[in-house]
Amino acid sequence: MDKGKAVMGMGRRWAVDFSDNSTSPSSRDIPDPLGFTRASQDQDDSTLSREKKNAEANWKSQKAWEVAQAPAKNLMMMGFMMWMAGSTVHLFSIGITVSALWQPLSALQGVGKVFEPYKDSKVDLLAPKLLFIALNLVGLGLGVWKLNTLGLLPTHASDWVSSLPPAQEVEYSGGGFL
Repeated sequence: MDKGKAVMGMGRRWAVDFSDNSTSPSSRDIPDPLGFTRASQDQDDSTLSREKKNAEANWKSQKAWEVAQAPAKNLMMMGFMMWMAGSTVHLFSIGITVSALWQPLSALQGVGKVFEPYKDSKVDLLAPKLLFIALNLVGLGLGVWKLNTLGLLPTHASDWVSSLPPAQEVEYSGGGFL
């Protein structure tokens, strides 16, 4: 006997047949009790499903705002770490600064992926995305500011001396008698 096959004339051992072969009238033929209509039950189901969808949309909106505000916590931590690194150029301060630049850049590249779970027709994600982008740009600015305080950005004229042409001689002097 193959496993799962029925024995001749018999169904599976634990199978239940739900087909209605009786001659009694179906439940649709029985009138509804007084004060009860099937339409009101359908309306209640649609109201419940609508409320459930609204609750889910509110939850998604709340979570989207939480995700959008997450870079603010990172800003405070990164600012403290940059302050602790000091203003001298050494391996630790450069590593912290590169991290301060890399994290916002990678977050800005993945904005769509970050907010993908909260996408819904009832949830407006524009404002949370703009806040997320703005906070990450502030973090990027913090990293660029740290690069400037370390003196690693070419912001002074002396940083560009090698690319300047030699100065023209305006006057020259020579020894001797006139």
